[in-house]
Amino acid sequence: MPSDPIILAFDTSAAHCAAALLCGDQIVTSRIETMSRGQAERLMPLLEEILAETGYDWKDLSALGVGVGPGNFTGIRISVSAARGLALGLGVPAVGVTGFDALAETSKDALPAIRAPRDQVYVALPDKGPVLMPQTEAESLGPLFLNDDPDAQIRAIARIAGQRWQTHTPKPAPLYVRPADAAPSKDSPPVLLD
Repeated sequence: MPSDPIILAFDTSAAHCAAALLCGDQIVTSRIETMSRGQAERLMPLLEEILAETGYDWKDLSALGVGVGPGNFTGIRISVSAARGLALGLGVPAVGVTGFDALAETSKDALPAIRAPRDQVYVALPDKGPVLMPQTEAESLGPLFLNDDPDAQIRAIARIAGQRWQTHTPKPAPLYVRPADAAPSKDSPPVLLD
């Protein structure tokens, strides 16, 4: 195993599939692919490509970093489940990093905000935690720092995971701020015949 820790980070919480590789304290490479669908099919090949182009292998990894949201429900589930499965299979820790933590690393002077549908944003309020609110309402709280640069965000996720991977961290879990758009069916399930 290389002497510097190798951290593979990835995120599918928005309309992208993003990955970065951190060696020690240096980002070796990062890649962002814009897509509104297909992250589940693209994530693992993208990670394989990142490892291949840098000359590393799965066995070289010290830890994984994963964006846990908030954001797109399906996208968050894709990356969190991939991180937990890979961590189990590889025997390495997986570190969940919120979008708020990643944004806060790149801007200390504004309130981190993550774009949401219908002109809304997710913000982490100091006394309330993460909330969903109209962007205009959030702007009244002060200057916002919006997540418009997925490359900066995936690089921040990798760096934060690189700082946290040796401490005891819980398994990554999705950060959902709003309830799911889908609702359970109101129809009765079919009767099963023996």
